[in-house]
Amino acid sequence: MAKFIDEFRDSDTAKKMVNIINGYKGKPVNIMEVCGTHTMSVSRYGIRSILPPNIRLISGPGCPVCVTPTAFINTAIELSRFDNVIITTFGDIMRIPGSNSSLLQEKAEGRDIMIVYSPLDCIQISIDNPDKKVVFLSVGFETTTPAVALAITQAAEKGIKNFSVLSANKTMPEALKMLAADPDTKVDAFLYPGHVTAITGTKIYEQLAEKYNIPGVVSGFEPLDILYAVILCLRMLEKGEANIQNVYSRVVRNEGNPEALAKLYDVFEPCDAYWRGIGMIPGSGLKIKSNYSSYDAWKVFDLKPVDVKDPHGCICGHILKGTKIPSQCGLFGKACTPENPVGACMVSSEGTCAAYYKYENSTNNI
Repeated sequence: MAKFIDEFRDSDTAKKMVNIINGYKGKPVNIMEVCGTHTMSVSRYGIRSILPPNIRLISGPGCPVCVTPTAFINTAIELSRFDNVIITTFGDIMRIPGSNSSLLQEKAEGRDIMIVYSPLDCIQISIDNPDKKVVFLSVGFETTTPAVALAITQAAEKGIKNFSVLSANKTMPEALKMLAADPDTKVDAFLYPGHVTAITGTKIYEQLAEKYNIPGVVSGFEPLDILYAVILCLRMLEKGEANIQNVYSRVVRNEGNPEALAKLYDVFEPCDAYWRGIGMIPGSGLKIKSNYSSYDAWKVFDLKPVDVKDPHGCICGHILKGTKIPSQCGLFGKACTPENPVGACMVSSEGTCAAYYKYENSTNNI
């Protein structure tokens, strides 16, 4: 395994790729990575620091924790205060600030909140606690939603009645269209997310390339993956081509994972969704279909989210759209740190602010 990874971190090959990139003499370009794992890798390996001034890597809204709205967190906190309710969630969601609290704070005050590693863990928790209602907080893109769908169908097959899902799931295509059409963002090329594309396949990007004339490359997460993807983006931009290329074929098939997609859309259907810091994006969300409504926590508990404003001074919306960088935020590194996050971009380990905070002054690079 180490050898398999090390070959994508070879220093000599990286230097050759950097020389090719520095040979680019075209107009200034913005290449957006839309995956939080890409953002972390770019910062970790110091990739931005070795790019010439006419090539900018900007971060997009590819961190699911970062785009989870405050209203969802407030609702989850409210639900944790119900009698006989067990909240189950992934670890990062625990620290997202709500308006007046967080799930981590609620747990410290005695609420029954459990961190799980898979939504499928909730099946056994439901069986072990028949007198409790178990609710999974579902936040994520196409990568993780099939597992949530599988948990729901397994619960239905087993006749489990005390399990439900509070969903804030989202999909990438409509968000990417929004970014492509936004004159403030000025995206010239995309580095597409390997995780999401392993499920969706590459076809979802073809319409985007054709309509907006924006090329893109599906990339892995090692430094050579990213450098090679940048080179291919530059080559297409120089030629005036708007194609989609997949250089992560060791994981991503162009057709994606049809079985996972079938499972996802057996349980979920598209809906409008609110993205924290960005706003409502039509058709960018996923809601549980009516035939599985008994597993939809929004309906089971008759919950209605109340829209709230992001914290004063927080510019997560601009950061998620790539129009500003974390250091331009007056809260960054002061009132807002990983230990005391104000905005969602600082909460997740893959958030743009967290990546900048951890690696901005680091000498660790390729």
